Amino acid sequence: MVRQGPRSALRDFLESEAAGGLLLIGAAVLAMVAANLPTTRDLYAHFVHAETGLLLTPKLGVMTVHLWVNDGLMALFFLLVGLEIKRELLDGQLSRPADRILPIVAAAAGMAVPALVYLVLAGPVDGLAQGWAIPAATDIAFAIGVLALLGKRAPTSLKLFLTTVAIVDDMGAVAVIAAFYTASLNIPALLGALAVFGAMLALNRMGVNRLWIYWVGFALLWYLMLLSGVHATIAGVLAALTIPIKPTPAAPDAEDSPLHRLEHGLHPWIAYAIVPLFGFVNAGVTLGEADPFASLPLGIAAGLFIGKQLGVFGAVWATVRLGYACRPAGASWAQVYGVCLLCGIGFTMSLFISDLAFAGQPLLIAESKVGILAGSLLSAVAGWAVLRLTGPSAQPR
Repeated sequence: MVRQGPRSALRDFLESEAAGGLLLIGAAVLAMVAANLPTTRDLYAHFVHAETGLLLTPKLGVMTVHLWVNDGLMALFFLLVGLEIKRELLDGQLSRPADRILPIVAAAAGMAVPALVYLVLAGPVDGLAQGWAIPAATDIAFAIGVLALLGKRAPTSLKLFLTTVAIVDDMGAVAVIAAFYTASLNIPALLGALAVFGAMLALNRMGVNRLWIYWVGFALLWYLMLLSGVHATIAGVLAALTIPIKPTPAAPDAEDSPLHRLEHGLHPWIAYAIVPLFGFVNAGVTLGEADPFASLPLGIAAGLFIGKQLGVFGAVWATVRLGYACRPAGASWAQVYGVCLLCGIGFTMSLFISDLAFAGQPLLIAESKVGILAGSLLSAVAGWAVLRLTGPSAQPR
C-alpha cells in the first residue's frame, strides 16, 4: 500500500463538518446581538474600537482591535488561501491553463455586473456614484463558512471554485481600492514592498526552505504594504507565492514540502481562532440608524444579491456552453447556481470600501452597512437553501 502524506490544510477546513462554519456564523450572530442590545452596545463598540497604543502609520492612526483583526490577522488567512491556490495551480485541479479560465472569467463578471446594478439604482442620486465598487467583492470567510455548514453536500470542486473566485474577486477589489479609493500612495513604501517580495522570490529560486526566513520576509512585506496605502492583507497572497513547494502528483501532500508544512501549521489557528474573531469584530452592525429603503442600501443589496448571481452564473454558463471550460467536476447546474448565490456575500471588503467611498459621511456609511447586511444575508440564505435542496448527488456533466 502506498503511504500518502497529510491532506491539504485548507481542503480539510473546507470539507470538514460544520465546526468551522458554525463558529464563524455563531460569532457573527453574537456580534449582531451585542451591537444592538442596549445593555451590550457600548461594551461591544468599546471592544472593537479599543486603542492598543501602537501607531504603525499616521494614515490609520493608533491601531485598534478592529484594525489589528482586519489588517493584521486576516493577512494570515489570505496567506493560507494563497498557499492553497498556489498548490492547486502547480500541483492540483488548476494546474492546467484551461482549468483557470472559469474562475477568472466568473470573478471578472461577478465584479462588473454588481457595479452596473448599483449604478442603475443608486448612481443617479447625487453623491452616491462613488460607491459603485461596494457590492463588487465576495467575502471569502463568510462564504466558506456558509458552505461549510453543508458538509459533503457540496462537491469539493465547488468549494475550490468558490475559493478561487473569491480570491480573484478580492484581488480585483484591492486593485480597485488602489486605483479609485486611495488618495495617495506611499511610493517609497510600495517600492520597498516590491523589493522584499523580489527578495523572497529569489530565496525560493536559490532553494532556501527554512520557513522562519519567509516569516521574517512576510512581516516586512506586511508592514511595508500597510505603509504604502494598499490594503495590507494583500501581503498574505504575495508571500504565499514565494513559499517553496515540492510537487506530489501521486499523493495529496509532501511532508518535506515547506508549503504543505506551513498550511498544516496555520490551519487550526485560522479555522478556529482568526476567522471567528474576524466575524465577531465585523458583523456588529447597529440596525435602525438608516432608512433601509433609501437608494443607497437598495443599490448595494441589489448589487450583491442580484448582480452577483447574474454575473457569476451567467459567466460560468456562457464559458461552459461556448466550450472554453468545463463545469466543476461532480456538480450539477443547480449546485453551481447555489455557489454563485454565495458569491453575493460581500461583507468585509464591502464594509471597507464603503468607509472609503463615503468617508466623513456617517449617514451614508450607516446606509451602506444596512445594504451590505441585507444583500449578504439574502445571498447566504438563498445559496444555502439551493445547495441544501440539491442534495449530495450531482447530475451527469
